[in-house]
Amino acid sequence: MGSPIVLGIESSCDGTGAGLVRDGRLPGHAVASSMDEHARFGGVVPEIASRAHLHALRPVIREALEEAGLRLSDIGAVAVTTGPGLSGALQVGLAGAKTISYALGVPLYGVHHLAGHVAADTLEHGPLPDPCMVLIVSGGHTSLLLVRDLARDPIVHLGDTLDDAAGECFDKVARVFGLPYPGGPAIDRAARAGDPRAVPFPRPLPGSYDFSFSGLKTAAARWAEGHADVGRELPVADGAASLQEAVADVLTRKAVAACTAYGVGTLVVVGGIAANSRARSLAEERCRAAGIELRVPPLKLCTDNGAMIAAVGDLLVRSGAAPAPLDVSIDPSAPLEHPSLHPVSAGPVAA
Repeated sequence: MGSPIVLGIESSCDGTGAGLVRDGRLPGHAVASSMDEHARFGGVVPEIASRAHLHALRPVIREALEEAGLRLSDIGAVAVTTGPGLSGALQVGLAGAKTISYALGVPLYGVHHLAGHVAADTLEHGPLPDPCMVLIVSGGHTSLLLVRDLARDPIVHLGDTLDDAAGECFDKVARVFGLPYPGGPAIDRAARAGDPRAVPFPRPLPGSYDFSFSGLKTAAARWAEGHADVGRELPVADGAASLQEAVADVLTRKAVAACTAYGVGTLVVVGGIAANSRARSLAEERCRAAGIELRVPPLKLCTDNGAMIAAVGDLLVRSGAAPAPLDVSIDPSAPLEHPSLHPVSAGPVAA
């Protein structure tokens, strides 16, 4: 008899996701996004996100089951994002996961959201090489990790975001440029008609594996303000292309340098910004030149989804990891150390 079917639930931000994984294979998944509801505010509104999760959770689970040709009773384990993320949004997903786990009498696993992004690649390319270098580039996180056995070994951080992550930089500069939210796809689209060498934007923290995009964001804003001050039309396409080039240059240069320094032959790029066209093409170019294998999940698995959480749950089940305790809670700011994340509520404070 094979491993159980794992239902994964993701609700850390604006996307409600459900996925089904068994033995590294993905028979079905579904995602509902509340992005359109947040766009007019220029960013995710936590209360709107939580309400959207409440409405979407049951339908996306049903859709994933229908795609896989399965029933709820076929599920043998449940995995759910317990952090990091928006507190109210995480609570919705955890409540749903606990309900299903209890009703079916199956184990529940709390999963770190960023570990889910790492595991997403296994659904397309199979098990991760041991070791491999992982570059996570999402809306609020930019990290460079040395990963061995994802389910069993501690995750080693070589570099992390010190201030603004790459996705935050795109969002904030897009607003200055007059582009819509979310900024990443808008910058990518605008950049197609621009010259990536038009504006000499800075490359932050050369020689370090850490990431800092606050200075780049400020440089782009000042460049735009300089045009407004003298009444000149802003060449948005050139600005977008130059900004995108600077971000892609920093990300890929540091990642390839880390692979070379640590003798690692595979680079895995994951997270929402992994969908950026220039980041992908420059990573391919530099990895090919350095003799490094590049693995990037398909676009549908780069953004937040339940399949990636189910993939972690599947790895934990097959590794024999202990499930979460009944009082498992959430940790909205949890650091990434292990793929499982089983915080428990502190309970009432004694008088």
